[in-house]
Amino acid sequence: MTAKSKTASWHCFGEHSKIVAIDGKMLRRSYDHKDGKAAIHMVSVWATENHIRLGQTVVDAKSNETTAIPKRLQMIEASGALVTIDAMACQIEITDRIITDRIITDRIITEQAHYCLAVKGNQPTLHHGLKTFFLKHLENDFEDIDVRRFESQEKGHGREDHRSYYLCKVPNDLPDASRWRGLKAIGISINNTTQRSGDSIEIRYYILSKYVSGSRFASAVRDHWGIENSLQGQLDVTFGEDQSRIRKGHADENFSTPRRTALSLLKQEKTAKCGVKNKRLQSGRDGDYLAKVVFAA
Repeated sequence: MTAKSKTASWHCFGEHSKIVAIDGKMLRRSYDHKDGKAAIHMVSVWATENHIRLGQTVVDAKSNETTAIPKRLQMIEASGALVTIDAMACQIEITDRIITDRIITDRIITEQAHYCLAVKGNQPTLHHGLKTFFLKHLENDFEDIDVRRFESQEKGHGREDHRSYYLCKVPNDLPDASRWRGLKAIGISINNTTQRSGDSIEIRYYILSKYVSGSRFASAVRDHWGIENSLQGQLDVTFGEDQSRIRKGHADENFSTPRRTALSLLKQEKTAKCGVKNKRLQSGRDGDYLAKVVFAA
């Protein structure tokens, strides 16, 4: 029997609307050569600020994330949220699914969701247009155009990161802009890293359906990558998901659901001053602590 997905609701309004990250993860050892079964790929929806899993979908073996994400979006109600997805899912069909009309019925107001999507070479015309625009205006520090910006400096673990974020309204001459429903702003993030092994720079480009503040844009970019550490990485560290050989029938998919639910519960428990893995171990040894994790007692 396959795991059933339920519709999740996430209402968020205003400038500080919640950020919902969508990303995929392969269960690497869920393959079965004997039965010709490939490793399954899960697409998860993650409320980044609250560390809550809103849902997940298995990518069809003959498909990919770009077809699974619209199906997942149909199962959640993310009114007013800022939905972030990586460059693979920067597709017109996905932005159309995120952007929905505002509905007012019986005094219930449903705000449309908004998107913040990374853009890379899979959208070559748009990517080239973004790169050309920002290279031009970075040279004169945006002196002839309005820009919202945010900068941060972080030190730790033998490295120093200086991050810069710039957000502008969509220029009239941006190539390919008309194809993207609701497109209101374009952004760039620049991460300069200094460490013993040498310096590096990482640049990413984004399209957004809402002209947010510079700090909010920075949060959207940073929080999306938080899904890698808060969800994907910890599933492997805490539950050994990548090494799991559960694969018979739909067992791999079904077991992934309680893992993600358990991870959300463990991350919500704040009284124990230890990591998620140690919280899990403590839950197995202490019934009172387990009750605190499960029931927030």
